[in-house]
Amino acid sequence: MNAGALELALKRQRLQIASASLRSDFGRHAAGLAPAFGAADCAVEGARWMGRNPQLVIAAGVALAVVRPRRVWRWGRRAFIGWQAWRRLREYLDRRQPA
Repeated sequence: MNAGALELALKRQRLQIASASLRSDFGRHAAGLAPAFGAADCAVEGARWMGRNPQLVIAAGVALAVVRPRRVWRWGRRAFIGWQAWRRLREYLDRRQPA
């Protein structure tokens, strides 16, 4: 093995050791974020469940509309306003993003 190849192999090994150390440090420092990631995973799984079972979501919405129509209208209006704000924010961010 020539000197150049040996030097490259040693450099690669040093980088791998440093990378393993950085991964370990990141894992220790990110442990405090585990509850937030768990909650986000739960929310994503809930959204997937709602996508797989839209009939149950619609049935619950209809039942709420029958039992508490004023409350449903109020929350529906808030949801609609929030959705419009989200759309406007996304459009604004898309316009500001460089091509």
